[in-house]
Amino acid sequence: MQTFFGMILGALLLACGVYVYDSMQTSSVANGEVATTNRTIVNWDVAKADWDLLRDRAHKDWVRISSK
Repeated sequence: MQTFFGMILGALLLACGVYVYDSMQTSSVANGEVATTNRTIVNWDVAKADWDLLRDRAHKDWVRISSK
């Protein structure tokens, strides 16, 4: 149980860390005249679109299963 909890906590910390790093790279405050061009680690627009598709499909499947 501790191992499973550790894996979930590690994945959440990793995702939060990447989000914070990416938000610092693309913020208007961090990108002044002397800032270098940095790319984000995750393409958040694509990740959101994939998450929305997954959520919609899960909802449709849940409705289909629960209607039986």
